[in-house]
Amino acid sequence: MLPTENRLRRREDFATAVRRGRRAGRPLLVVHLRSGATDPHAPGESAPPTRAGFVVSKAVGGAVVRNTVKRRLRHLMRDRIDRLPPGSLVVVRALPGAGDADHGQLARDLDAALGRLLGGGAR
Repeated sequence: MLPTENRLRRREDFATAVRRGRRAGRPLLVVHLRSGATDPHAPGESAPPTRAGFVVSKAVGGAVVRNTVKRRLRHLMRDRIDRLPPGSLVVVRALPGAGDADHGQLARDLDAALGRLLGGGAR
């Protein structure tokens, strides 16, 4: 499970990541990344933790399918959160095919999208 301090919860944070961040699309999902977004109101010298949020619409499937996809994505992101710059905001939006995909397919698409956003992958 993704730790509480690494979860994106506020609507403003989702909007910031989607509107001001970079985007990488794959067949099963779209990843939005706002690198090193710092909160000017946060006290202290340390960088805030990287936070991730997930958007899974009804187009993906029913409630059971959507929750399964969200659980899989949270689990996958838990292992990859350390690769991202501190203070980053990440939004993972599942596309309709994600409901039929298995864990490995979601992992490949997530890795490819993050690699592209972090400068390691080609278009």
